[in-house]
Amino acid sequence: MSDDRFAADWLSLREPADHEARSTSLARAALDALNRAVGPDGPASVVVDLGAGTGSNARWLHSLLTDVGLDADWVLVDHDEALLGRAEEWAASAGASLTTVVGDLAREGLAQAGKANLLTASALLDLVSRGWLEELADGAGEAGAVVLLALTYDGQAAWSGPARPGDQEVREAVNRHQRRDKGVGAALGPDATAVAASVFRARGFQVETEKTPWVLDAARTDLAEELLAGWLEAAAEVTPGGPPGGEEWAAARLDDLRAGRTVLRVGHQDLLALPTDSATDSATDSAPESDPPESPRRESVV
Repeated sequence: MSDDRFAADWLSLREPADHEARSTSLARAALDALNRAVGPDGPASVVVDLGAGTGSNARWLHSLLTDVGLDADWVLVDHDEALLGRAEEWAASAGASLTTVVGDLAREGLAQAGKANLLTASALLDLVSRGWLEELADGAGEAGAVVLLALTYDGQAAWSGPARPGDQEVREAVNRHQRRDKGVGAALGPDATAVAASVFRARGFQVETEKTPWVLDAARTDLAEELLAGWLEAAAEVTPGGPPGGEEWAAARLDDLRAGRTVLRVGHQDLLALPTDSATDSATDSAPESDPPESPRRESVV
């Protein structure tokens, strides 16, 4: 299977769990703020989705935008043209106004973010560095954008019922892997939501977060199987030879899920940052300009 096909299949597989986990309350608060900023007779809002992939985030938010009567001009940014092509197919069928931008998040992504009324991303923050995040927050503050960042991995993976040898070892190895450089410097990994909250508050944003875990049971063993395989690959990259008994552990845990003996909760968090009048004034001095790094590689296994 090609890397592009694998990425598309993985994104399709995780989409139902993503949509089920997300915070509707934070999303509605974001849209309320957007509605107040644009006004009932204002132009269509520019909604910029970073690391958009096949458009899962846009698909979820589009219905909420429609429900509150907001028109949106979507701008989806990703380095993978093939994935964005699937988003274009969705937009055509849904009648959504969509522009796709193929490019690096550190270049095209930050440039588009500075034009947004609503800036959003899903399953992205744990892959990026603090430096990139600070630039993003600066751009959002200058644009006065509402910011909604969903499904950021928080390092938690909890199995209900009795523990099995390997549960803790695999989780710790995955979390070490999450902090590796994904192309834009040392990734924030499980610390991403806490760091993002601090970064946006320092720039005058009002910040709220909410836990939005995946809850994987016997009905989600297809997703769990791919997830555990990805975890073992990640663990092998940071642990010589991989965790002892890793394959047996994964097989046993899948059997537990299929038999209804356990439920796996994979921790994620959603973050809403609302701009205030002091957002620009409280922004920290920007760092000296340098060549921007490449977009983060799609190495997230959560």
